[in-house]
Amino acid sequence: MVPEKRKLMVVGAAIAVAFALPGCAPAGYNASDYSGGGVEPAANGSDATPEPTDEPTGEPTAEPTASGTAEAKGKLSEDDITSELTGTTVKRMGKVVVDQEGWVLYRFDDDQIKPTVKSNCNGDCAKVWPPALTQDGKPELEGVDRDDVGTVTRADGTKQLTIGKWPVYRYAGDKKPGQWLGQNVAAKWFVINPDGTKNLTCLPKASKPIAVPDDEDDSAGEGDTGNGGADYSY
Repeated sequence: MVPEKRKLMVVGAAIAVAFALPGCAPAGYNASDYSGGGVEPAANGSDATPEPTDEPTGEPTAEPTASGTAEAKGKLSEDDITSELTGTTVKRMGKVVVDQEGWVLYRFDDDQIKPTVKSNCNGDCAKVWPPALTQDGKPELEGVDRDDVGTVTRADGTKQLTIGKWPVYRYAGDKKPGQWLGQNVAAKWFVINPDGTKNLTCLPKASKPIAVPDDEDDSAGEGDTGNGGADYSY
């Protein structure tokens, strides 16, 4: 077989395997545009924790809170603070960063990192995407380089953790630790790699965010899979 024909067959097989991944479309984008956002296949980290589920099933075990939306008044409580950042791997997605409770963290394309870092997710946006808040900017780290971690002061005066200068958030639509239902929501939200780049290993079709949770009911939006929000801006 001529070398050129063999190469075409290999490339064709790779594309077929890529499109065989349910809910993912890793072909058709240029990973280099995202500063190396593509990561190793999730199968390479199949033994890593936390163990995720690819689709929401059953009742949620916990809910990320939107406490960061209130005005900063004194010291943050322990529940408000993201005290740990851990780089790990989850099925199908590969590399992610999770907080101390195992919630997968995200970055937002509408945030600003030049000339200064700024979070542009406030108000209702921060209820859907609770910011990873900090008191001293010194969370415990594992699998995340200390030099990549920083802080940004939010509009309400609280401090939010950044990775690779990008502010990081949880997603209220994730129903249990290890899920990543926020991937490609509004085509602006993406799972963050340990170095701050986007993880585009699995890229589901863009979806709308969940409806804004009720301030008086942390379980608001329960059962929503990420397609119920009416505003595509966040």
